[in-house]
Amino acid sequence: MDAGYTRFLFAIFHRHEPTLMLATAEHPAPESFRRDARVISVVGFAHGTSHFFHLALAPLFPWLKAAFELSYAELGLLVSVFFVVSGIGQALAGFVVDRRGAYPVLLTGVSLLAISALVLASANSYATLICGAAIAGLGNSVFHPADFTLLNRHVSAPRLAHAFSAHGIAGTLGWATAPVFMAGIASVAGWRAALIGASMVAIAALCTLVLNRDRLNDASGRGRAADAPGAPAQTLQFLRVPAVWMCFSFFLISAMFLGAVQNFAPAALVEMYDIPFALATSFITFYMLANTGGQVVGGFLAARTVHHERVIAAAFIAAAVMSLWMASGEVPRFGLMLPIAVMGFAAGIAGPSRDLMVRAAAPRNATGRVYGVVYSGLDTGLAVAPLLFGAVMDAHRPAWLFAGVAALQLLALGTAIGVGARAQDQRRAAA
Repeated sequence: MDAGYTRFLFAIFHRHEPTLMLATAEHPAPESFRRDARVISVVGFAHGTSHFFHLALAPLFPWLKAAFELSYAELGLLVSVFFVVSGIGQALAGFVVDRRGAYPVLLTGVSLLAISALVLASANSYATLICGAAIAGLGNSVFHPADFTLLNRHVSAPRLAHAFSAHGIAGTLGWATAPVFMAGIASVAGWRAALIGASMVAIAALCTLVLNRDRLNDASGRGRAADAPGAPAQTLQFLRVPAVWMCFSFFLISAMFLGAVQNFAPAALVEMYDIPFALATSFITFYMLANTGGQVVGGFLAARTVHHERVIAAAFIAAAVMSLWMASGEVPRFGLMLPIAVMGFAAGIAGPSRDLMVRAAAPRNATGRVYGVVYSGLDTGLAVAPLLFGAVMDAHRPAWLFAGVAALQLLALGTAIGVGARAQDQRRAAA
């Protein structure tokens, strides 16, 4: 799987070699293509594993609901615990990454994911499920600060937009794979077997990281920020940058609508449009696959513009229109795939521009800390969404779910425009 992904990336880079030459003064050596593709592939596989665990529990809700006699709100709390722990841990993990290095932190996170799945598989009480979700959240907390630090340090600058695109694609594939993998195994062998299978996915990612340690071990960057002159007094200076908090707000809001779609859209579609649950779950997988296609397109768009907020604005407007159409209840059942596909594709297009927008906001030698704090907004939003929209579903208001998604998409659009305006002011000042 990892080797095939590497070949896929290598083929993309070679096919678009002339475009990449426009961004550099001289042609990169062929070895750099292979090196970059290998780093992106391995880090992407780890990121995909992280996103796989985002949706490891949601597809098992029907089985867990029956086994433990839980409400939707109680099921949503499991997801909230995961993301609350991840959000707090992610903000702290960024400091550890900057001081100790991204590679060992990433190894620790993947190991915790494997352990969490085994704890969940052995659960005989709701309290144990909560404990397993918390361990998984702690493991998940390291990925964004560690991943983006590794990509920034080990991937050639002209290919960073494509690296961020591939990173997002890998995460989306993790989301797309989880519902089919988990529900498929649970249908045949039970929910405990599905969680044991999830632990095997994490172990495979851990082995891949260990086998590629020669490319990823960033000991040379370890402690760079901490050892710089005056760094101890300036460790928290980046928190005074307004763009950092605007990016945090963008991630918080956009994660809330993503959490609503991932966790409760299948149940909402069943209630509103009277379709089988298996079909509704497959629509979410299709959403993730459309998101993957959007990430590919978004990588090329992001590489060709500095106005990333415009890409995000166009994408979110299209997604909000589709959300409102679904909220109306007037979408023909045979046509439900259209708005879902457009929503997924639009969210994918916005992904690489979003990541480059954060990179632009990061002060020098603070990459891990900035990504940790900003992406903790993602976890915070994904923690709040299950509680909020779980209550909506318990009240049997599925249309409110899609209307809420549309409102959040438009609100996130406003924060992205704000970040873009500040970036434009900085470019003018630099000129």
